[in-house]
Amino acid sequence: MYKTYHFKSLTSTQDKAKEFSKRGLSNIVVIADVQAKGRGRFKRKWHSGKGGLWMSILLKPKNMGNLQYLTFAAAVAVVMSIKKITNLNTNIKWPNDVHYKRKKLCGILTEGIFGKENYAVVGIGLNVNQTEFPEDIKNTASSLKIIKKQTINIKKLTQKVISEFFTLYNNYYNKNKYGDILKMWKKHCDTINKNVVVITTAKKIKGKAIGIDKDCSLLLKLKNDKIIKIIEGDINVRY
Repeated sequence: MYKTYHFKSLTSTQDKAKEFSKRGLSNIVVIADVQAKGRGRFKRKWHSGKGGLWMSILLKPKNMGNLQYLTFAAAVAVVMSIKKITNLNTNIKWPNDVHYKRKKLCGILTEGIFGKENYAVVGIGLNVNQTEFPEDIKNTASSLKIIKKQTINIKKLTQKVISEFFTLYNNYYNKNKYGDILKMWKKHCDTINKNVVVITTAKKIKGKAIGIDKDCSLLLKLKNDKIIKIIEGDINVRY
């Protein structure tokens, strides 16, 4: 079971979830209509205006060693929920985006809180009913409303994402069935077998994405046939 807290506005649902963890709570879902300081990976700003789904799920997993699978489970939950509510087939881009025809719909940020008690916070930002985006992302982002040309029932979609996520969390993640999560994730991922450019903090690497290993790292085959492991970075997929 989980408990939902809904706010009109927050600086960030991740930060609010972390506050709840200090009170020893878990299985909490924090939702905000608007986030003033939403953020993505690498502390990037995440535009979170009205019309989107902004939430963070606070968990107390039995296993803190495989948190990347929570990101994968969240991505699968989002794709499955979008399909059920809007009948749209979306794809997952490694490591944490859901997109449609190369336009980003959703980003996921999983963070661990380590202390006397350990927690994980899974942040999900999904563009649902926005009709316009700030200048810096308007060519790379889209929303379900823009794609479907109709307003989406955000309440229904939110509930679906939460229930799909908790099903995966309880039945797979907490039972160490990571291989099953990976299998579902791969079914929806369109990064594998594509030529990609990986942009890490240090450099750009070109290669072919040939798979995902058990740590959820991307396996990249270089021109010289050498296979390297990408732990994190952004990827541009060349279709």
